[in-house]
Amino acid sequence: MGKALVTAVNVKKSFIHMGRTLEVLRGIDVSIDEGEIVGLVGQSGAGKSTFLHCLGTLDVPTSGSLKIAGEEVMSMSGARLAELRNRSIGFVFQFHHLLPEFNALENVMMPGLIQGLPRARIEAQARALLEEVGLRDRVLHRPGELSGGEQQRVALARSLVLDPKLILADEPTGNLDSATSDQIHQLFFDINKQRGTTLIVVTHNLGLAASMPRVVTLKDGRVEKDERRAAATPRDPS
Repeated sequence: MGKALVTAVNVKKSFIHMGRTLEVLRGIDVSIDEGEIVGLVGQSGAGKSTFLHCLGTLDVPTSGSLKIAGEEVMSMSGARLAELRNRSIGFVFQFHHLLPEFNALENVMMPGLIQGLPRARIEAQARALLEEVGLRDRVLHRPGELSGGEQQRVALARSLVLDPKLILADEPTGNLDSATSDQIHQLFFDINKQRGTTLIVVTHNLGLAASMPRVVTLKDGRVEKDERRAAATPRDPS
């Protein structure tokens, strides 16, 4: 096995709702190595999205230990969490969250522009990524002029523009037809192979889960199963 990128030990997360404590994560123990592709599955309410938000430092566990790239999340300030998130983590969501007034190229460039990186450099990276995900001829199109699958490709390119170690995807093909879903699935595998990027994907898509070399199943806020297996070959999207 390789070097651990994510290590969760007895991670718990609770929320206060109408004066009552809701325990969503009840003690997650899992370690994910650099370069792994991991599917995160389970029934609605199992804690998948909450755990993903903790992994992305969008939320902080109530207790336990969560390390990302060897750094303890629980002891970080808000500013330090934002720095780690911006430097090391990319996000792909079911709803693409693209900015409608900007074209595909500008949307992919946005994380680098926000960080104040040189425009020429970030534009070159964004163009290369859009070509990598098959959108070379769509760089100047706005989201409203793109299909759902094309918008998700833009979102994937945007998540990669700062070369993060970790990509977190929450139901990335939930709104796509089966053929387009297969194409996005294949892109995940291609990016992992070519870049060595670690991918954690929350999904209800049984086909995508079956193609993953590792699947972690959550139930009632705990890890029910952690299965490693030979990855199935994704279906030919043509």
